[in-house]
Amino acid sequence: MNTRSQVLLWGAQRISAMVLALCVVVHLITVIYAVRNGLSAAEILGRTRGSVTWGGFYALFVAAVAVHAPIGVRNILAETGWRGRGTDILMFVLALTLAMWGFRAVWAVVS
Repeated sequence: MNTRSQVLLWGAQRISAMVLALCVVVHLITVIYAVRNGLSAAEILGRTRGSVTWGGFYALFVAAVAVHAPIGVRNILAETGWRGRGTDILMFVLALTLAMWGFRAVWAVVS
């Protein structure tokens, strides 16, 4: 992989890490609020149904995970000697899989 691609992946992972950090904090605050106020799962889903805001937030969360995780796994594999086109393809499939599962979950919670 050329230097430019490595720099782009490095930047993408750092930016996605910043987005993930913010999303995790918001998610944890929301969970703590729900638990402290005794909200049931049905009540929480009732509040998220049809919410463009929550749908957008969790879609951003999913997108950040789908970018961040495969780059990290790719770096770990590279350290153990797994490099090349096959690894890149496998990580692309991992990214698509994470995105598919995540967006499906967002759809289930919001729709």
